[in-house]
Amino acid sequence: MLNGPAGAEALPKGEIFEVLRNQRRRYVLQYLKQDGRAVELGDLAQQVAAWEYETTLEEVTPAQRKRVYTTLQQTHLPKMDESGILSFDSDRGIIESTTRTQDISIYLEIVPGREFAWRELYLSLGAISCALVAALWGEVYPLTNLSDLTWMTVIAVTFTATAAAHIYYERNMRLGHGEQPPELSYSADD
Repeated sequence: MLNGPAGAEALPKGEIFEVLRNQRRRYVLQYLKQDGRAVELGDLAQQVAAWEYETTLEEVTPAQRKRVYTTLQQTHLPKMDESGILSFDSDRGIIESTTRTQDISIYLEIVPGREFAWRELYLSLGAISCALVAALWGEVYPLTNLSDLTWMTVIAVTFTATAAAHIYYERNMRLGHGEQPPELSYSADD
């Protein structure tokens, strides 16, 4: 569960996922985490529209901006404010981060449709390493041409390099990392 402001009740994971299952709401969090300060609804709507329509801020049409502005104001921001994930002052049109905004990445993992299956890679590396150790123990030729220490080094370097790649990938998939949401960054790299 995610703790809110002092004295507030913890927010159940199910409610967090319900609020954040919408892409537009994730874009709101991306913008808040990236900027780190209070933002005006108009600026937020402009940026979210640019991400949604895959265009620049300058090329967002008034109709696109208004469509995003309206749904943010009437639906998305009030829902996020009600759960404490952000603070939305509807009278002034100001959106601010809360402690829950900063903690939300613990619960929100961006998982694109074609995410690399890291657990399967680690399982495969483990199985190959076990087979290699068994073959070395049975003194299978040509594996015996290299020393056991060399093979241990190969295994260690392989696992370390894979873990480093995994960490790099995960950091790039966090909300607030980079100039656009991870979903857009990921699809742009395809």
